[in-house]
Amino acid sequence: MISEPFTNAVRSAGLALIFAGLLAALPAGAQQRANVPVVGWLVFSAGEGGLDGFRQGLREHGYVEGENIAIEVRTPEESDDRLVEQIQDLARLNIKVLITGGVPATLAAKRAALPIPVVFIMADPVGSGVVASLAHPGGTMTGQSLAIEEQFAGKWNPTNHSSASSWKTMKGLAPTVGLTLQSVELRDRKDTDAAFAAIIGERAEGVIVDSDPVTGSNKTRIVEFAADNRLPAIYVWRWFVDSGGLMSYGPSFYELWRRAATYVDKILKGAKPADLPVEQPTRYELVVNLKTARELGLTIPLSILALADEVIE
Repeated sequence: MISEPFTNAVRSAGLALIFAGLLAALPAGAQQRANVPVVGWLVFSAGEGGLDGFRQGLREHGYVEGENIAIEVRTPEESDDRLVEQIQDLARLNIKVLITGGVPATLAAKRAALPIPVVFIMADPVGSGVVASLAHPGGTMTGQSLAIEEQFAGKWNPTNHSSASSWKTMKGLAPTVGLTLQSVELRDRKDTDAAFAAIIGERAEGVIVDSDPVTGSNKTRIVEFAADNRLPAIYVWRWFVDSGGLMSYGPSFYELWRRAATYVDKILKGAKPADLPVEQPTRYELVVNLKTARELGLTIPLSILALADEVIE
């Protein structure tokens, strides 16, 4: 007679062999994907090619999405409370790095105070209190500063520290190029109509639009307003120009996110965000929409066209 302990041992061994056989039958990639690092993506208005640029940067460092890395993409909510909830949801997925784009998402990550490395792209991270300094960020956050403070910004959000810094800088630069500037504050999308009315009331002859999630989320309305009122407008980001805006001058989103992948690679290999200096853009693009210029009755000087990185006919 065979004892019950012996029978149980044989059964357990058999089950172990079956389980091992099932694992062996799985493709090698399927076994590996169970342990791939997960990166969380929480980015406001990544721009044309933003996520593509990030993926390209990952590939350059040997990562292939779905094979040896995974990206959990989330569309940020405007509510600060919802942003924190989204970050906590991503944290529950055991992400190894959180990617944030824009001031609200990055500040929400700062407030969440989770022990997860954060790689950001935002304007003025020092002034916003995200890092201690560009050279020595400290803490768990690092990335890239958009460094747009020396660009003009006419329609801006005073609650955004970078916008306030831009406005202060442009007031000093305006007289050197013969411009008289009028500040138009845009704190929330519901203030858009009032901002448009203020621009018309001041009889503005042109508009300079700052970089901010509020203006970004109002892209179509702002471009249409400028066209309807025959106002030449310049923007920071090229996707305004792709939507019919006159011109843009600012960093390349594709290159910014491509570079962000370098931070992810270093962190996954053991580097601490506190030891990775915050970088600033090295490449800026001038994009001109000649079709829009013709509709506005404007002639763009050849000297400007010669400097343009891209001209949209």
